[in-house]
This record gives sequence, C-alpha cells and structure tokens, in this order.
Amino acid sequence: MARWQRFAPLSGVLAVGLWIIGLIVITHNQPSDHATDQAILDYYKANENWVLLGGWLFMLGCLAFIWFAAVLRERLLAAEGTAAGTTSTIAFVGAVAAAIFGMIIPAPDIAAAINKNDITAATAGTLHRSTDAFFVCAELAAVLLFLGAAVLAFRTSVLPKWWAALMVLVAVVLVIGPIGWAGLIFGLPVWTLGTSIMLLRTKGARRTEPTPVTA
Repeated sequence: MARWQRFAPLSGVLAVGLWIIGLIVITHNQPSDHATDQAILDYYKANENWVLLGGWLFMLGCLAFIWFAAVLRERLLAAEGTAAGTTSTIAFVGAVAAAIFGMIIPAPDIAAAINKNDITAATAGTLHRSTDAFFVCAELAAVLLFLGAAVLAFRTSVLPKWWAALMVLVAVVLVIGPIGWAGLIFGLPVWTLGTSIMLLRTKGARRTEPTPVTA
C-alpha cells in the first residue's frame, strides 16, 4: 500500500499520455474547422472506429486526471492545515469540473459516429461544433484549480513558489477568451506533468507556521 501511494502521482502522467494519444487518434482524417456539414458526416461514416477509440482514450485520460486531482488534494489539504480545507477544496472541485467537461468534449463526436447512418448532415455538423462549448467550460473550470493550488503554494512548501507564479499566469491566460484555449491545450498538460513529478519526488508538504515574536 505504501508503494502504491508513493507512485499515485503518476496518475497525472497517465492522464496526459491518454489525452495525447486520444487526440492523435480522434483527429485522424478529421475535417477542417470550415468543412461543410456533409463533409463532417462523411468523416463520421469513414472514421467511426477512429472517433470512438480516440474519444474513449481521451475520456479515460480525464478519469486519470480526477485520480491525480485526488492525490493533489491530499497534499494541498495537509499543507493547508485546517479542518475545512477551503482552498484545497476549491482547487479539487476545479480539477474535477474541468475533467468532467473534458469528458464531454468528445461525447458529441462519439454520439454522431455511433449514429452516423441515422442523422442528417446538419445534425452531424451541429454535434461536431458543439464540442467548442464544452471546451470553453473546461477552460474556466481549470481557473479554480490553478488559483487554488497557487494560493497554497505561495503560503506553504507544498509546491515551489516559482511554480505557483506560473500557475497564476496560466490562470490569467485561461480567463482571456481569445487565448484561453492555449492555457487548456498546453498549460494544463505541462502543469500536470510537472506537478506529478514534484509530488512524486516529495513525500508531503510542511505547513508554513508563523514565526514566533519574541519580546
């Protein structure tokens, strides 16, 4: 059990690996952003297995990310040192919400691929483009994760201060609409890998106690 807990942070590495493989598979022969509805429907008919496999792997990656978030929450809660654990809970809820919205991102494509012979071209186009809405939701949910973890990293030794500064930067990027996508596509996976390695190399975090005042 001790060894299992020791390597639990690797769930973050697993999540990123599944995300990358899933995206590579699901985008196999995927039409361009400006493709017609008929082209999108033809894509579903010709690439059903690719869409299903890629979406499934990506969703499994989101589940692995929730596992990682639980491991991170344990470290953050120990560092926070309070029974309520408000800040660590905020970070955890943000991670779970981002993961749930992430799981929904490929869901419309999966539904369209399964029902490719029973839907119209217009329906196929609508389903394919609806993924953008869930992507934006995942962007905003991740803000809570980065800010909550950053606050505790600044206050304690749970994560390096310079890493906390980068988390704040990514959070700012996420809330800026035109560039928020970069924070989710690049910032979240890189942060997950980096944090996984940091948690793997440390057994826990020490709570920062106030310095006693002497007369």
